[in-house]
Amino acid sequence: MLNTIFPKIHKEGYKFLAISVLITFVALFLSKLLGLIFIIISVWVYYFFRDPERFSINDDSYLVSPADGLVTDVSERSGPEELRLENTSFTRVSIFMNVFNCHVNRVPNTCKVEEIYYKPGKFLNASLDKASEENERNFFKVKSMKDNEEIIIVQIAGLIARRIVCEVEQGQSLKQGDRIGMIRFGSRVDIYFKNKKVLAKIGQNVVAGESLIASD
Repeated sequence: MLNTIFPKIHKEGYKFLAISVLITFVALFLSKLLGLIFIIISVWVYYFFRDPERFSINDDSYLVSPADGLVTDVSERSGPEELRLENTSFTRVSIFMNVFNCHVNRVPNTCKVEEIYYKPGKFLNASLDKASEENERNFFKVKSMKDNEEIIIVQIAGLIARRIVCEVEQGQSLKQGDRIGMIRFGSRVDIYFKNKKVLAKIGQNVVAGESLIASD
């Protein structure tokens, strides 16, 4: 119960929380109302950077969600040209994370990281489709340990986000639901896959590492 109310926070959040708490103490000396506002902001900063434990299905017949948030698109798309996959057809599921969602991202299956590619870009609203082509983003190409299928995960910075954090390295082996990084302050994650039945629905709220996105 205590871990639910006070979840651990991601290491990226320590600096922001310390700054927010310091400003809150100063604000309280100046005005109770101003101090109350910054107390609320500090609580929000704490919960934005929360990094709760998640419990995956541990079955690589399924892909679990790489992000918390709202499924905004399920469609057939060409793969990212940044990974030389523009001539390959994939199913793409897009998950939009608002500023109240947990922003820690996770790998959808047991896999090996084949390639990581970071691309600078703009900071359009991440819910817009063109954000997947113009915004700052980080690409992961992973290969399933189960069937050698390639799966692409793309972290896309949003309107407020200004930094994508990557926590894994090329060549690293990961278990289903392992953390791969986070995006600060509102963003989106796309997952591309082939030869699987889509389980996610547009408008569905999903949980990283737990919600089922697709199956064999």
